Parts: sequence; structure tokens; C-alpha cells
Amino acid sequence: MKRVLESARWVVEHAEHVTLNEDAVRRCAQELAQQSLNFVWNGLHFRDGTARTVQYLFVLDSLNFCFWPEPRWRYRGHDGYVALAMSFKDAVMHGDQILDATFLAQMDRAQLQEILDGENEIPLLDERVKILREAGAVLQKKYDGQAARLVERAERSVVRLVELLAHDFSSFRDEAIYRGRTVYFYKRAQIFCADLYGAFAGQRWGEFSDIDELTAFADYKVPQVLRQIGILRYSPELAERIDRREEIPSGSPEEIEIRAHTIWAIELLKRELEQLRRPLRSFEIDWLLWNLGQREEFRQKPYHRTRTIFY
Repeated sequence: MKRVLESARWVVEHAEHVTLNEDAVRRCAQELAQQSLNFVWNGLHFRDGTARTVQYLFVLDSLNFCFWPEPRWRYRGHDGYVALAMSFKDAVMHGDQILDATFLAQMDRAQLQEILDGENEIPLLDERVKILREAGAVLQKKYDGQAARLVERAERSVVRLVELLAHDFSSFRDEAIYRGRTVYFYKRAQIFCADLYGAFAGQRWGEFSDIDELTAFADYKVPQVLRQIGILRYSPELAERIDRREEIPSGSPEEIEIRAHTIWAIELLKRELEQLRRPLRSFEIDWLLWNLGQREEFRQKPYHRTRTIFY
């Protein structure tokens, strides 16, 4: 994703609120070089090896954003992405409606609430309904109702698939304006590609000739880890705002700088790992850091809070 990297680098070069500590990048790379990459597609997700899995992942990644506002939405004792994956898996196991583009295109608030029935209400519920309605409508109009057709249209290219997602589905159009220039992130579009790769072990709908082109997935958990280990440094004012758990507006210079620095930091880690003869792709480094973020020692400092449909 050349334009994602180029725009991120431009933000890094002109940033005022966030900086990178390259000594910390080198230290982190040495530690990551010792870790094994054991990404296992476990029982959390629905998976049957057919086009239904593609449809499930598309629906899941369409709504994979913004779980932080309190009180937390919980499903079967879990919160965040895990809760979402489980709720949609249960919906699939109890019937195929959630995989039906016609159903999605006509979905209403009550129907999505029923699928996500748990403790408290998931944030941005109305926005999620709109996203699924658009997803269903576009799938019907352009792809015979099947996300698998969308993936096939990309002809085994993650770059092409991301372009199709951003062009055809407004909620995947993860872009921002920084100092008059467009910055590209495409977090959920890229993670859909990586999820396909993982679910199908790089075969069938998960086979991509350019999988190395994926960048980091700029969210709020990975920068939390990068800050904790000293790679990301925030200005005193921004650090105080984040530590107070003050909301950082979507599209603000501070938010864009955090996300751009996340992408570029992982690019630098990737280069360092290559020098250490432990080559990892950007999305694999992202996986490692995201998993670290599930451990308490990497949650000592809060993540930035932004209310958005993009992550």
C-alpha cells in the first residue's frame, strides 16, 4: 500500500504532537526477533472453508471499530473485538440471515440489537446499522450478494481489494486531511485482507500475490503498546489529554499523527528485523504488538480515545 506508507511518512515529517524514538525501535526489533509468530485461527471465529467464511469476515470487519466507550458492551462475558466475533459466529450458527445481503440491506436497529444482545449497548449502533445496510445493498448491486465475488474481482491482489473496498463502500474509505493533504489509512480494508489470509491459510480466497504490501492497521491498541515501550512519544499536552482519557476528535491533527506514526513505526520495525535476519511482514508485526496489548503490563498508559467508524 504505497500511498498509505507515503502519506504516513509525510505526516511523520511534519508532525507537531507525536515523535518516534528510533533507539526504542531498535530495542523493540531485537526483542521481536526472538518471538515466534503463532497466529492460530482459533474457535473464536466462524470458519467452514467456504464462501460463507468470506461473507462472515466481511460483515465482521465492516463493524470492527470503536468498542471503548463506557459502560462497555459485553457479550458472553467478553468485550471488544472478541465479543463482536463471537456474537456474529453465534448468529451464523443459528441461521444464515447475517450472511444474507438482502437481510443486511434491510436491517433495522432492533434486528442488529438482537444479534448483539448482551450487557449494555454497543457504541455507535445507529452507524453500524447504516454500514450493514450499505454493505448489503452494494453486495447485491455489484457482487451477486457475495463478498467472495468482491474478493475474486481483486484477482489475488490486496492492493486491488483495498481499492475496491474503499471505492464501493464508504465506511471502508478511511482517509483524512492533514495540512491540506490526503492521508490514507484503510485500516479495516487491510485487516479484511489479513483475516482472509489467516482464515484460509493463504489459499483460495486468502491467496494474495502481494500480501507483503499490507501496512500496519492503525487503531488505538497498537499505538498504546508502542507508547508503553517508548517508540511513540507524545507532546506533554497530548500525553496529558490521553492520560485524562479525554476524547481526541476524529480527523484532528493529533489523531492523524498518532495513526500515521503507528504505521511508520511498524515500517521501521520491519526494516530493523530484516537487518536482524528475522523478516516479518508489517501485518505480522502488527499481530505481535496487538497480542502484547492484551497483557496488563502493556496497558499501564491509556490508549487514545476517538469515536470513529474506522477503528
